[in-house]
Amino acid sequence: MKIVAVFLSLLIFALGLSAQTSEQILATANNQNFTAKDLAPVEVHQAFANLHTSIGELRKRLLEQQIIDILLETEAATQKTTAEKLVETHINNKVQTPTAKEIQAVYDTNRSAIGDRTLEEVRPQIVEFLRREPARKRFADYVSSLKIKYKTALGKDVNAPNLKPFEVLATVNGKQISAESFETKNKITLNDFEANVYDQTRDALERVVYSNLIIAEAKAQKVDAGDFIAREITNKMRGLSADEREKLVSALQKRLFQKYNAKILLKEVAPVAQNISTDDDPSQGNTNAPVTVVMFTDFQCPACSATHPVLKRVLTEYAGKVRFVVRDFPLTQIHQNAFRAALAADAAGAQGKYFEYVELLYTNQNLLDAASLKQFASKLGLDRKRFDADLNSQKFADEVRKDIADGKKYGISGTPTIFVNGVKVRNLSAEAFRDAIEKVLKH
Repeated sequence: MKIVAVFLSLLIFALGLSAQTSEQILATANNQNFTAKDLAPVEVHQAFANLHTSIGELRKRLLEQQIIDILLETEAATQKTTAEKLVETHINNKVQTPTAKEIQAVYDTNRSAIGDRTLEEVRPQIVEFLRREPARKRFADYVSSLKIKYKTALGKDVNAPNLKPFEVLATVNGKQISAESFETKNKITLNDFEANVYDQTRDALERVVYSNLIIAEAKAQKVDAGDFIAREITNKMRGLSADEREKLVSALQKRLFQKYNAKILLKEVAPVAQNISTDDDPSQGNTNAPVTVVMFTDFQCPACSATHPVLKRVLTEYAGKVRFVVRDFPLTQIHQNAFRAALAADAAGAQGKYFEYVELLYTNQNLLDAASLKQFASKLGLDRKRFDADLNSQKFADEVRKDIADGKKYGISGTPTIFVNGVKVRNLSAEAFRDAIEKVLKH
């Protein structure tokens, strides 16, 4: 549900991050210690220092979200409708559309940030911005009324130490939320949250250590640091691909880290490995390969389009060792053509051209209307009569909905989301994909 999802995502974004001390040594290199005080930007320092508090706040919000879900499901069953339709009826449809004067005022006030885009180009974003706060308030009021109707009460503090699995955190309409059910439902979100802080902190640590080592190495070679970087990196980058540039920078960092005995002491957050179903979804590669890469994608998502060739290039380096599986997660609330594009890909897959069709979708994201999707089928020489029928098939629609439902169960909220043997890859870079694959192959 859009309002619920946006509310929660804004919360997670706004939170700071585990309770650590500023004096704790997080890295060492060249006989120098690095602590949280050395982290930059300041937001990363604050996030790291405040993680314990932030996780506590997140746990409270997740419990509230779980209560809201039960309330909406209960009311939806009573009204013989869906939770999504309840939100649409009681929230979205009752929020007034902003007036032209209000829209113009926001546009005029933010001209410097908007740049040369016209009012018509940014109107949808302004309308959504102006509707957001009224919708949030109406949603909060609606939830409050449901809490009274269905007798909602809090129990044990969700952040109490040594919670027992059977202890009750809340009761909604006679249904109890136990500590065990809370942890089971929210473990992925909590793990992701803490892991993201770890990633931010580690990246910041590596940058500060790397910068210090560049200065140390330049001094050892009696050259200016800028000249050293130009010689080792900048002057070699001409004509290189993005992946080759990434490898060049990574190689220098690795060399300096080894020479100056750099060590990152920050404790990594243990990932949660999930049993990601691959069912009968489109796949490439050896079905018995030791590594299975699953990508949940949205064909209208620019980030998916950008990630696809990077991942594809990495997978070719592991021929025979990796099976690649694609599952659908169209973000229908923001991408109106995404669901239909997923159906079209499945329709092409029924004729053995799934991956060829997917290439056309990723490279033509501004042409995903029904007519264009059918033109792509003709371009690939597909049986158009069969393709058109399959495009409207309930069978494929059910397949896409199943992928979405599974994705939500796995804690997915955005795309692309990529798993390597059930472990989510948090950094969508070629190096991160290689590291994830290598980690599996080494064990």
